[in-house]
Amino acid sequence: VLDSLNKLGVNALVTIGGDDTAFSASSVYRKAAGAIRVAHVPKTIDNDLPLPGSTPTFGFETARHNGVFIVRNLTEDARTTSRWYIIISMGRAAGHLALGIGKAAAAAITIIPEEFRGKPVTAEEVADLMIGSIIKRQADGSNYGVAVLAEGLIESMGEKGLVTAVPGGQLDRYGKVTRDDHGHLRLGEIEFGRLMKDLVTSRLEQLGLKMTLIDKDLGYELRCADPIPFDGEYTRDLGYGAVKFIRSPAAGNYGAIISFIDGKLVPLPFEKMLDPKTGRFTVRKVNVDGEAYECATEYMIRLEKIDFEDQAQLAKLAATVSLSPEKFRARFGYLVGLA
Repeated sequence: VLDSLNKLGVNALVTIGGDDTAFSASSVYRKAAGAIRVAHVPKTIDNDLPLPGSTPTFGFETARHNGVFIVRNLTEDARTTSRWYIIISMGRAAGHLALGIGKAAAAAITIIPEEFRGKPVTAEEVADLMIGSIIKRQADGSNYGVAVLAEGLIESMGEKGLVTAVPGGQLDRYGKVTRDDHGHLRLGEIEFGRLMKDLVTSRLEQLGLKMTLIDKDLGYELRCADPIPFDGEYTRDLGYGAVKFIRSPAAGNYGAIISFIDGKLVPLPFEKMLDPKTGRFTVRKVNVDGEAYECATEYMIRLEKIDFEDQAQLAKLAATVSLSPEKFRARFGYLVGLA
């Protein structure tokens, strides 16, 4: 890369992209030893670059905006056809987009990797979380809904976790497990939605529930959408800021990610954004301990401890799948921390 840039006479570089592109940009700056000035513009609908506060990466707000309308439309279709949709939202390392869409579109349930707080994630538990939502909706007389899953759950489960979820371990039925040049699983190569649909359907049938489920990947159609006004204004600021930084004396001392705080350009030096343990960029995760996430879960339809403590509610839920309250507790209690 350096040879090519040098042959072209390039002495300043502006990169635009997510964490992998940012890492590549920082590598170019480091290897060039200051001979090439580098500014990185944070662009990813995953919103997972660690910008200050709640500043989004550009593209996120547009993707969420368009995703919400799609999910609202699918919710109406689910209502009129009495079925459930399983939506797989882009977001390899963090659940910002899935949660942002699910929360604003009032999806019945949204499941993101961060909610498991680092513990092993299994396809079976994710399936049971959705089944719990389906049962709770059924018990209240609603036989439809939408579940939004972050595709990053694939990475959290890992190849072994996915294989164990598939009958006979034949994961190739759902695509090839391959990795990109940065070592990440190529999530788009795995039909995660279909896998989860088949798994949920099978587990529902074991409980005597027949339900039509439709899986849909959501992401590529969001990445190419025209920017909403927020991103239209934001990208002008970022582009202006990138050139201003490149032309400043500071760019001779360090490469940086372009950021704005309260309308003021604040370049973030690459070295301060890298995780010292991994040497890669720190990933911004959803803060599952904050009120914004707490609010999101309060509006979801999930099994909760109170559902198992209220005997009338427990009996109602158990009757939906023809189980005794004791057997229902034994089957689903682990979802809420009950032994």
